[in-house]
Amino acid sequence: MKDYKDTLNLPKTELAMKANLPNKEPELLKYWEEIDLYKKLKEKGQGKKKFILHDGPPYANGAIHIGHAVNKTLKDIVVKNTNS
Repeated sequence: MKDYKDTLNLPKTELAMKANLPNKEPELLKYWEEIDLYKKLKEKGQGKKKFILHDGPPYANGAIHIGHAVNKTLKDIVVKNTNS
């Protein structure tokens, strides 16, 4: 059986993963739970008008290209600016 990661279009590199995400993520999630981050975010947004940005798949109509990265970046800027 083929490994799932072999089916993804990921860059091939000899560089080690320095972020150590598999170990750090559970710690980060636990910390967010301890400080009740979700509740704080909900309180911060209370009373603000709801903002929704509908975003479809990035490359449904052809091969992925740099324009998709620009599009995603611009949408991210709009969402973060509107929700801050």
